[in-house]
Amino acid sequence: MATNLLTPDELNALAEGVQDGTIPVDTGFNTSAKVKKHDLASEDSSLGVNLTSLDMINERFIRMFRLGLVEMLRSSPKVNPTQVQILRFGDYLKGLQPPMSVNVVRANPLRGYSIVVLDPTVVFSSLDSFFGGFGKGVGQLPSGRLFTPTESRIINMILEVFFRCLKEAWSPVMPLDFELVSSEINPQFAQIADENDLVILSRFEAEGNIDARGFIDLVHPYASLKPIRELLRSRVQTGDGNEESEKQWAEELKVAVNSASLELQVLVGSIETSIGQIEAMEDGDILFFKKPEFARMLVNGLPAFDVQAGSVGAQSAVQIERACIPSQQ
Repeated sequence: MATNLLTPDELNALAEGVQDGTIPVDTGFNTSAKVKKHDLASEDSSLGVNLTSLDMINERFIRMFRLGLVEMLRSSPKVNPTQVQILRFGDYLKGLQPPMSVNVVRANPLRGYSIVVLDPTVVFSSLDSFFGGFGKGVGQLPSGRLFTPTESRIINMILEVFFRCLKEAWSPVMPLDFELVSSEINPQFAQIADENDLVILSRFEAEGNIDARGFIDLVHPYASLKPIRELLRSRVQTGDGNEESEKQWAEELKVAVNSASLELQVLVGSIETSIGQIEAMEDGDILFFKKPEFARMLVNGLPAFDVQAGSVGAQSAVQIERACIPSQQ
């Protein structure tokens, strides 16, 4: 089979001609067309998973997680969610430096494994708060430094709260049961996906009392959430309003609103005058005005009812005739 390949001299001459402009390079068809790079080996992240629903789940989770940390640490650390991201697993690992608390978990019935990554600052800040400190963090640690049994216990306590709150946050979508599989200090050892596979990152930024800033990451393989994309596309429901707790909350809110204090005023009439006439008034002056058919009752300064002013025994009183019509206010 004969092949017509260019010799090295011909290739060099062609390259020099392109560089000095003697050989035109703007000839051909569709030279103005824009090209978009597409990797056939990558997975399309636009097919299905609704990140807005995950943001809503994370918002629900973070409210309960804050309360759980207050009960455990006896302090109130600031924990805030960031926007959910889709990225390659290899790109995510590049931003992590050991040692870290890397925990491989199983979220039944989802496929595969997920990881929960705790920044050492979060671990040491929680440890300091738990034993009565001010939540002080930690500086740079040696890459091979292992967590002590006490630190590991604090990590497990944080994970227990984390899993409990995450399970409750997912309950309107589907029931999940989280199980801790293994723990590492090097993220490279937690291979829940290939480097080119997509993962979904939910990062929660934590801030202690004394310049202690860290993060807690929840990483799901994209393939594990893809089978439930129809559930995530639908609106995350918080309940149908028939739960006993919601009924009790509504009743308590109604009682609290009904016991709120308001100021009532009765406006019998009004007079239009000038500052000069007011300054000229003296004791004994009589002001004449046309009495309206009804007096006006004001609630916190807003017209509410038309009333008849009178008295009952020795007490002044009003009788409500009708509610105010908005067009007449």
